[in-house]
Amino acid sequence: MSHIRSRHGGGAFQRGLNAPQSRFYNQGKFGRLFPSLPPFLPPPEALIELGAVGGPMDPGTAHDTPNDAMPAGFVFLGQFIDHDITLDTTSSLEQRNDPEAIQNFRTPVLELDSVYGSNPDATPHLYRAIRGLPYMLLDDDAPNDLPRNSIGTALIGDPRNDENLVVAQLHLAFLKFHNQVLRDVRDFDEAQRLVRWHYQWIVLHEFLPLLVGHDLVESIYTGKSYSSGRRFYNWRHQPFIPVEFAVAAYRYGHAQVPGALQVNDVFEANGRPQIPLFDVNEIGKDDPDDLSGFGVRADRRFVDWRYLFDTGDGVHQSSRSINTVLSGPLFELPFFTGKNDIRSLAQRNLVRGRTYGLPSGQTIARAMGEEPLGRDELDDVRDLGFAEETPLWFYILREAQVREYGERLGPVGGRIVAEVLIGLLEGDRLSFVRSYPNWKPVLGSYGDFTMVDLLQYVGVLDTPLYVNGGSPY
Repeated sequence: MSHIRSRHGGGAFQRGLNAPQSRFYNQGKFGRLFPSLPPFLPPPEALIELGAVGGPMDPGTAHDTPNDAMPAGFVFLGQFIDHDITLDTTSSLEQRNDPEAIQNFRTPVLELDSVYGSNPDATPHLYRAIRGLPYMLLDDDAPNDLPRNSIGTALIGDPRNDENLVVAQLHLAFLKFHNQVLRDVRDFDEAQRLVRWHYQWIVLHEFLPLLVGHDLVESIYTGKSYSSGRRFYNWRHQPFIPVEFAVAAYRYGHAQVPGALQVNDVFEANGRPQIPLFDVNEIGKDDPDDLSGFGVRADRRFVDWRYLFDTGDGVHQSSRSINTVLSGPLFELPFFTGKNDIRSLAQRNLVRGRTYGLPSGQTIARAMGEEPLGRDELDDVRDLGFAEETPLWFYILREAQVREYGERLGPVGGRIVAEVLIGLLEGDRLSFVRSYPNWKPVLGSYGDFTMVDLLQYVGVLDTPLYVNGGSPY
C-alpha cells in the first residue's frame, strides 16, 4: 500500500477543495472541522424530549437489533481508543463551551498513553521492575483483573478504563501485551514501539474498515484519486481533536452497546448467561449482577474473549445495529446520582452537542458535498422540529441506519471518523504510518495482525499464535 505524505511535513497531500480548518492548531486543545458553519441551537427542551425515557431514542421493550457485521468486542475497543486520544474534564453541560479553550488531557495520537502513562520514570506506580526491565504492573494474586490498591482503585493510566468489565479486561490485555513483547525483545523502547505499531495496525486495518468500510479507508489513506485523501481534517502545527468527531461522530458507539452480554461461562445474573451492562439496582454491591466496574473484583468477573471477538468457533456475539435507538440501560446511567444530574446518555450527548455549538447534520453534509437525509427519513422527529435541521449526533446515527442498514457509519459520520483517526496516524512522526509506511506486523501471520492475534499472543485465548520467525524480529 503506497502512502502520500504532505509537502508541509504532516498528513496526506491534499487534493481538491478543503473545508475551513480549525482556528486552533496547537496540540492539547480541541478544535473544529467547520468553524465557519453556523451552530444549530434548538430549544434545550426539544433535545431533552428527544433523548428522554419514552422518547424516540428509547427502545421500550424492544430487543436489541444485532449488527452481524461487527463483533461486540469492537464496540469496547472503540471506547478504549477514545480513552487513548481524548479526555475532557473541564467542559460543562450548563453553559456554552469554546472547544479551542478546552484542554484535552490525552495526547491526540494513537500512542497508548492511557496504558503507559508518562513512562516508567514519571509514572512509576504503573510499572514493576523485573531484572532491570520495566514491566507493566499486574497483580500476581489476581491475574484476571487490573492491579488495584487497597481500596480497589485500578492502578492504570486512565481510570475510565475501569468503568465497565469489558473495557477493563481490554486494558488488562494491553498490559499483558506489553509484558509479553518485553519478555521477547528484552528492551523497553523496542517493546513499546512494537506494541504501539501493532495497535495502530489494528486501528487502521481492522477496526476502521469494519466501522466505515474498506473503500473509504483505502481512499483516505492512499489518496489515489482527485477527491481522496483527507479533505476536511487538517492542522497547521500538530493534530487536534475536532468536536464534530469527539462530541458527535465518534459517539456512534453508544448506539452499538448491547443492553446485555455473555462474557464467560460462569458469570450468570438471575440464572441468565447474559449480563446487563449497568443495573441501577446493583450499585454498591461487592459483586453486582451487571458489568459495571470501578473497584469491583470477584473471581467470576473476567472475559472469555471467544464471546466478543470472532475466533472461528461461532460463539461470539454481535454489536447492536447503529441506529437512533439506544439500549435501555443507557437511559439510567449509574454514575450520575445528583438531584439535577441528567442520567440519560442520549440526553447528555444531545445537550453537549448544543453547548459546543455544533452545526446541524444537514449543514455539515452540504459542506462535505453529501446529499443530506430527506425529511421523510426523519419523519419520526418532525414534531420536535428536527426533520429539516437535526442534531449532528442523532443525524449520524440515522444516516448509518438508513444509508448503511446499521452495519457501519454513513458518508458524513464515516468520513469524519476515518479522516480524524487516519490523520492522527499521519500527524504522528513516531507512528508506523509516518516513520515506516511500508512496515508489516511481525506478530500474527501473513503480514497481518488482528485483535484475535493480540489476545492469542498474550495467552488469553487457547489457540496458539503463529509468530513470524519465532520472535518479534
